[in-house]
Amino acid sequence: MNNSIKILIVDDEPDILEFLSYNFRKNGFVVVTANDGAEGLKKAVAELPRLIISDVMMPDMDGVEMCNEIKKKSELILTPFIFLTALTDDYKVLYAMSSGANQYVSKPIRFEYLLAIANQILHKKAT
Repeated sequence: MNNSIKILIVDDEPDILEFLSYNFRKNGFVVVTANDGAEGLKKAVAELPRLIISDVMMPDMDGVEMCNEIKKKSELILTPFIFLTALTDDYKVLYAMSSGANQYVSKPIRFEYLLAIANQILHKKAT
């Protein structure tokens, strides 16, 4: 079902990238990864994923800045975006969501929950 759906996962924690990549691939997704926002922006433009999942707090370019830049690109403006973060402060969550993200998921991550959200967003976009 998800065989041709390419997603981009951006996180500066190698363990999170490995965990998410493995589980999304196991569920039939094509996965591209990046270690920070700047690399994520470059890969988003080059790969044109159908969904982007990103941490908020990262060195160089954080997830909010990356999302803002992605939403300026005509070829990516409609690409769904999910933030993953350990942030719990309501104002920081609102700030992150103001960048145009579709959803916000707190760490620690329950993969089944994240997968359900990803599938829901992708299904909504397709209809």
